[in-house]
Formats: sequence, C-alpha cells, structure tokens
Amino acid sequence: MTRQLEQTIRSQNSRARRTALEAMQLVYVDATGLVSYQSRGKVAVIGDRMALALASHLDKKLQPELVLLESEDEQGLPAPPPRIEGHLGAFRIQLDEPDGPSARTLEVDLVLDLSPEPVLNMALTPAGYLHVSADEDGLSAASEALSEMVGSFESPVFVDYDAGICAHGRNGKTACTACIDTCPATAITSLAERIEVDPFLCQGGGGCATVCPSGAIRYLYPNVKDTLSRLRALLRTYNEEGGSDPVILIHTGSAGDLFESANNNLLPFMVEELASVGLETWLSALAYGARGVWLLHDDDIAAAVMDAVQGQIGIATEILQALGYPQESVRLVNLSELQLPPPPVMPEIQVAGYSGVGGKRTTTYMAIDHLYAQAERVKPVITLEVGAPFGAAFVEEGACTLCLSCVGACPGNALQSGGDEPKLSFIEANCIQCGICTRTCPEDAIWITPRLLLDAEDRRRARLLCQEAPFHCSSCGKPFATKSTITNMLNRLQGHWMFQSERSRKRLTMCGDCRVVDIADDLEAVQSSQDGAVRQ
Repeated sequence: MTRQLEQTIRSQNSRARRTALEAMQLVYVDATGLVSYQSRGKVAVIGDRMALALASHLDKKLQPELVLLESEDEQGLPAPPPRIEGHLGAFRIQLDEPDGPSARTLEVDLVLDLSPEPVLNMALTPAGYLHVSADEDGLSAASEALSEMVGSFESPVFVDYDAGICAHGRNGKTACTACIDTCPATAITSLAERIEVDPFLCQGGGGCATVCPSGAIRYLYPNVKDTLSRLRALLRTYNEEGGSDPVILIHTGSAGDLFESANNNLLPFMVEELASVGLETWLSALAYGARGVWLLHDDDIAAAVMDAVQGQIGIATEILQALGYPQESVRLVNLSELQLPPPPVMPEIQVAGYSGVGGKRTTTYMAIDHLYAQAERVKPVITLEVGAPFGAAFVEEGACTLCLSCVGACPGNALQSGGDEPKLSFIEANCIQCGICTRTCPEDAIWITPRLLLDAEDRRRARLLCQEAPFHCSSCGKPFATKSTITNMLNRLQGHWMFQSERSRKRLTMCGDCRVVDIADDLEAVQSSQDGAVRQ
C-alpha cells in the first residue's frame, strides 16, 4: 500500500468515525429508576485514641462520633471489632456482642475508618465508608470527601431481577451462586431459593448480569436492547461513511485522547463498567460487522469481576474457534496496545439486522446463529468447558422412575413432562447448566454436560429422555402412573400391615378417585385403619 493511499484511508476512517460517534449519541437510552440517599453529616470515626485528636479537625459540616478500637480498662486490651452494616445515610455499627447484656448500636450517616486494617474487608465498600491512614494527609483527603457526602443524593437502579427464571435454588437445593460470588460490593444475598439485590449497596459493576446463565439479572442502564442499538448505529454509520475494518473498543473512559491517535479504525464504545456487557454484546458486535472486539483492561475493576469477564471471554473464544473464526476476535487489551492501529481479525461477513429485544440468551443465540450461517465447514456440536451456560442433559432410563421432580425444579423449562403420557423430554436451547436437576433427582439418574448445538432447529427441538408405558387404573382404566412405579410400590409395601388383604393390595393399582371410593365401601379397611392408629 502506498503512503498516499494509506493516508487517504486513514483520513476517510477518521471522518467516518466522527460521524459514527455522533450518530451513536443520538440513540435514545431508556431511563432507569433511582434510589435516594439522605446524609446529615453524622460520621463515625473508628480508630485508637489518636483518632480522637484527629476527629476534631474534620470539616464543620461533619458531626463526629468516636468508636475506639481499644478497651477502657487498665490492661488496654483491644475491644471487639465493630460490625458495620448499611450504606450512605443509614449505617448501623454494632459496638458489642449483639446478644450481650450491654449491646450498643450506633446509627450514623458516614464512616471514617482510621484503623490499621479496614473493618469492612470487601473489594467494593458501600458509599459513605472511607478507610484512610491515620495521619494529617489521610484525614485531610477524607474530610474533603466526606463533606461532599452531606445532603441528598440519587443513584441509578443498575439491575433488575426476575426470580421466575433464577437458577439459585429449587426444592431446598442450592445450585447457581455465580452472581453472589462475583459481586464485589456484597450487594447480593441468598434468600433460600432466590436471591436479593440491595439497590443501596449495588454500585453497578455489572459482573452479576454478565455471569448470570439464565438472564435473571439484567443490567438496566443501559439495557441490552439499548446497548445493541447504539452498537448497530455506530457500525452502520461508520460503514456507510466509507470507513474500513472497524474494531470496537469497549472502555470505561480511561483511554483519554488515545482515540485520536493512529487508531482511526478503532471505534470507542464507552460503558459504565467493563462487566456490564458480556457474551451477547461481544458476539453481536461481530455479527453487526465489527472486525474485532477489544475490552480495555480497567485497573480499578475488582478481582472477582475481572475473573468473571475473563471467564466469559473464554467461552466466546471456544465458540469462535469452533466456528472457524480467529480466537483473538474478542480479547482484553491494555493502554499500550492502543498506540498502534488494531488489525482486522474477523473476516468480512454479511451484517446481521436483529435487535436485542429478546433478552440475554435469545440475543446470544441470534448472534451465534448469524455467525454460524456465515461460517464454513463447522461441526454440529461445540464442546465447552464446565461453567458455560449452554449444554445437554441425559437420563439413565433404568434408574429414572419418571417422578418428574426435575421438571418442576428446572428454571429454564428445559426439562418437560409428557402431560398425560409418562415421559420426560428435553429442549437444549433452554438448558443453562445450573445443575438443579442433578441435585433434585432422587434416583441420581440425570447428568449434564456443557456443549452447544449449532443447528437452531436441533437446539429448540424436544428430545425424548425417558418414556414408559402407562399403568391403567384397575377399576376405571384411566392411565395415572407408570408400570415401574406401581410395581415398586407393591414390592415395598408387601409386608405393611395395611396391605395384607387382596383387596387392599388391589387398591394400590387404582387411581386416586377410585381408591377413595373403594376405601369408603370397605368396612374392613376402615376398621383396620382405626386399629392401626390405636397401635401407633
């Protein structure tokens, strides 16, 4: 390529990028709800006796309350560390053992922690909590920051939760804890078979939505639909304006002026948090015509969240490799890599036209299906690593009794009953590999394996896992159970005192309605039941 042609392409790309960025800004983004904080400036200062002197130098807006970390007896033994709960404007500090005779609780708006080690040991502490060194410099910075936290404040509601498709738990069994394990702010807690997101602790990291296999947690600001609309506008306008080889750079605003350097084909796409977009967004960007997707490494991101992002990149890499696309099509980059123009990685493909109105899993499948349609010589099944949100379930027919407890437990409706027929079917497109079915099955007859069927029809087609001939009521002929179920029940109750007569044993072969009628007509059964109650 001649130098003149190279300069022409760079100039054209730069113009196309400017126009594309302007077009993206015009896309309307749905608003989200707000949570309100009210802080009057009452601040708990935690530390030793030196903190007492330092506290007097705080801003006049602040009303300090001292919490000493040493006892007041002669031995000077350290006091029990305080337990802190809450958030900006509503902190509760437990000063003693909660069940002790003199338990005390301090309610404050802010917390200034001057102890050597932070009392709150979490990656992302609540708004209104500061841990600084107990010296003049640390106190000066803290005083300025805390004084700005006096008044009324609002924060977006970052995520929405749908308990109906959550895979956290069913039937007393806990399965998926991905969101709880990822959240750096400990804003997500378990409530038996569902989870709860505290909007006052949530700071919008987005890792929970990225790792959620079912889409039960959705990032709201912006949501998937708006995010993809912005991406489509960016890439469509860039191509219409004559730009070439577009590479999407997902960043949180830390790249500065590097976007105006030699990277004229690099299209910056700013998000609130790096983990707020995941597999559905990255693969959709490629389906919309991006020649690569870069994620700018954010040094401020919590380790658990970064692990989640890298795990999702690993899944994207497995899928792209199996489709015959370069594995580096989606990858993490650092600032130094932005100095040079990014090379196009993906081949040119027909641009997809779908939107993100169907939610996370539907959008991910649409992206995969589009990339699959453009690929060459692809195997029908992709084998994935454990932890991927796609896969299959299998049943050992000899062990399955078709009790269908797995059907009621499956959060994605991947396991389905046969209605009036005793059978169990499976729809692979709905399986999120949460493992609730394996934990619920009383016979240990189910196992799962992560994989991805690339043919959409095969993925959505119901596959028979287990079927058995129905057992018909010996009285009315209505099918109501399986032959194996009745046979097992007769064998297990063979020595039971209530089923010694021929009539009582035959009753076990009747449906529920006929059984009730037969018991009412059998005086011997009524008397036997009464005698049994007396013996017990």
